[in-house]
Amino acid sequence: MQTSFAPALLERPDFASSEKIVRKCVHCGFCTSTCPTFLLLGEENDSPRGRIYLIKDMLENDRPADAETVKHVDRCLSCLSCMTTCPSGVNYMHLVDHARAHIEKTYTRPPMDRLLRKMLAVVLPRPALFRLALQGAKLAKPFRAAFPKKLAAMVAMAPAVLPKASPSDRPNVYPAEGVRRMRVALLTGCAQKVLDPAINEATIRVLTRHGAEVVVIAGVGCCGALPHHMGYESEAHGLAAGNINAFVAERDAHGLDHIVINTSGCGTTVKDYGFMFRNDALLAAAAAAVSGLAKDVSEVLATLDVAPRGAAKGLKVAYHSACSLQHGQKVTQTPMILLGQAGFEVVPVPEGHICCGSAGTYNLLQPEIAGQLRDRKVANIEKTRPDVIAAGNIGCIVQIGSGTGLPIVHTVQLIDWATGGPMPAALSQRNAI
Repeated sequence: MQTSFAPALLERPDFASSEKIVRKCVHCGFCTSTCPTFLLLGEENDSPRGRIYLIKDMLENDRPADAETVKHVDRCLSCLSCMTTCPSGVNYMHLVDHARAHIEKTYTRPPMDRLLRKMLAVVLPRPALFRLALQGAKLAKPFRAAFPKKLAAMVAMAPAVLPKASPSDRPNVYPAEGVRRMRVALLTGCAQKVLDPAINEATIRVLTRHGAEVVVIAGVGCCGALPHHMGYESEAHGLAAGNINAFVAERDAHGLDHIVINTSGCGTTVKDYGFMFRNDALLAAAAAAVSGLAKDVSEVLATLDVAPRGAAKGLKVAYHSACSLQHGQKVTQTPMILLGQAGFEVVPVPEGHICCGSAGTYNLLQPEIAGQLRDRKVANIEKTRPDVIAAGNIGCIVQIGSGTGLPIVHTVQLIDWATGGPMPAALSQRNAI
């Protein structure tokens, strides 16, 4: 695609990067075949190609975002399916991230939208605030019909029962069982430790059982993904910088082989820290080092010779491949191979490349489109008639779980159970019925 960015704009690193990305696009349209919003809405501007044109026009002229551009960029899930499909290697992720940051700097949203977005950016990365907000939402559920549509959707998503905070999320060192094979840091996350702390507990158990010493580091919190994908660049970079400094300090003091991440949305962002801080003279090298250490939990388990103990007994598992894992990190077969080796019968989900509609805060900010995608995903999963659904991302687990009666758990919980850990609560509850 031809561009005409002014030379002065190209002296700015973010614009220079976006210009190179836009130039790679050859208008082929392969991306339209796998874009969830284009499949649902059928509008060119709700495809990656259409959004690239809108973003190019906005950035090339360095003009404030207009309502039309904002509408279509906001509708993008950042599922990154287009990047898997694109034959030209267009890095749509970095382009749309720049567009979102530009929108937040130059566009004034309606007051209610501004309030809700800012509330999400402040509350979700802070577990104590998030827990308090969920408790309030639970009380507000009977009155949600009187709320504005997006706020009502947020209230509706609040779980009926909120698990207690887990001591495993506090700073600590968990020694390896037997001979120590590696030392890893666990990113415990923010929303996940509130919604389902059992995932971190299972991760620690299965890693230590197979020879990994696991450390939960003081000073590590939200990875920054949630504000980052809403365009709040400074907030996201602040959270990321705190993590980078904490991880590097731990590495230098005690050594780290990997940073283990069990929320794939976080993993995609942490693996991108090197790009995010590429022009930061103080943090560029440290950020790149952290990105290099970051691994999805399935990638680490694949190196540890996971030893099943027969608990699975051929249970049929529908594996949902989170977009951030399959498209963002290109981790596709590893979780399914691990589940198969653990004794489960793993079945692929039809249209497995299509997003479930969670996408960070998307199901809260675009509830109608997210609901259609959830229903489509659930219908495809239920076609396989599984006993349980597995996924590697808390957002997907909550989103899909809100549309089906099938139990849904994190992949690592099944592997933990199959190798000597407890049966996941979702399965225990179903078996008790």
